[in-house]
Amino acid sequence: MEKVTIGSTVTVNYTGKFEDGVVFDSSLMEGREPLTAKLGEGQLIMGFENGLMDMTIGESKTINVPASQAYGDVNPGMFFEIERTQLPEGVEVGMMLQNMDQNGPSVVRVVEIKEETVVLDANHPLAGKDLIFDIEVLEVQ
Repeated sequence: MEKVTIGSTVTVNYTGKFEDGVVFDSSLMEGREPLTAKLGEGQLIMGFENGLMDMTIGESKTINVPASQAYGDVNPGMFFEIERTQLPEGVEVGMMLQNMDQNGPSVVRVVEIKEETVVLDANHPLAGKDLIFDIEVLEVQ
């Protein structure tokens, strides 16, 4: 039976959750398809890819991915403050907004609303979080 290696194209079902069991993503959600990716090309987070190594078709397992092998630690340099007038009315803490900068579009999270300014966080929403994935290999090419 073919094992997953660097260069394999794999198709998997997965459910990603936090340590408290809250699910943040799953290929099993209604309307979703299994995930297909070629390993070794940076398409998947390192810990997910490493967890797939040597698995075979039909095999299932749970992998724990530390933040350092997922989306990294929270980078304090990714927080910034802008004038409140630059944002639409009704913005609330926790909202995700699209931002345009020299690198193109990105998503930022509103973390604090002050009298004159708003603090935004451009870190990936899963930065600083250890993740758990239940994975099942469906296909290996």
